[in-house]
Amino acid sequence: LGGRHIDGAQLYLNSKAVGRGIREAMRRGVKREEIFLTSKIFPTHYGYESTMKVVKSELDDLGLEYIDLFLLHFPSSGPLGSPCSKEGKGISQCRKETWQALSELRNKGNIINTGVSNFAVKHIQELEAMTDVAPVANNQISFSPFVPEKTMETVEYCHQRNITVTAYMPLGGQHQRSLVMRDLAGLSTKLGKSVSQIMLRWAIQSGCAVIPGTGNPNHMKENLSVYEIELSDAEMKQINELKYNAKGYMNMDTNMFD
Repeated sequence: LGGRHIDGAQLYLNSKAVGRGIREAMRRGVKREEIFLTSKIFPTHYGYESTMKVVKSELDDLGLEYIDLFLLHFPSSGPLGSPCSKEGKGISQCRKETWQALSELRNKGNIINTGVSNFAVKHIQELEAMTDVAPVANNQISFSPFVPEKTMETVEYCHQRNITVTAYMPLGGQHQRSLVMRDLAGLSTKLGKSVSQIMLRWAIQSGCAVIPGTGNPNHMKENLSVYEIELSDAEMKQINELKYNAKGYMNMDTNMFD
C-alpha cells in the first residue's frame, strides 16, 4: 500500500532518498510511467542559468531521466534574493527567465510538464503572456473548505484555463481541527465517513487533485476510500459555505507579491 504521486521539491532536501524509493519500486515491477513525480525550484534559485543547474542537480540526485512535473515553488524570494535578482533584475523578470529555462528543459524531455505553486492569477497571467514557452499546466496551492474567496477565484481561473489544481493541506491544517469537527460532524454521521474523507471528497468534486500526506497505512486506506462516496449538490454547498464562517484562518495572499 502506498502512493504513486510523489510531491517533492528542491527545498525538501530529500531527492536522493526519493530517487532510491522510486528505483526500488521499479525494481519490484512498478513501471516508471505509473509514478508521477513532482519537484519544485525555490525562488532563491530563480534565473535562467541557476534553473538549468538546479534541474540537472535534481535529476542527478534522483537518478532518473525525467521529472513529470516541475513547479516554481513561490512567486517571490522576498529579501533573500536570487542569482537573478543579484544581477539587478526584478522578480517578474526572474520568474520569466526561470520559466524560459523550464520550457527548454521540457523540450529536451528532462521535464514532462511545467507549472507553479502558490501563484495568484496575476502571476500566472504573466507567464501566459510569454511567447514560445511551455504552457502553465498546474498550480499547487493550499486548498480546503476554509480558504478565503481570493483562493477560490484562483481555482476558478485555473479551471477556465485548463490548468490543473493540486490541493496541498486539503484537511485545512491542525489549527482548524476543532472547527472542522464541529461543522462537519453531521455530514460524517450521515455518510458514515470520517471528516477527513469528506474534506478530501469535497476537494476532488471541486475539481482538484489532492495530496494528503501520511505514513499511516490505515490513513492511506481511508484516503483511498473517498471514491466510494459522492457528495450531493446540497452537501457541496453546505461545505462551500464553511469558508466564510471560519474566523481567524491564516492564509497568505500571494497577490501581495509583485
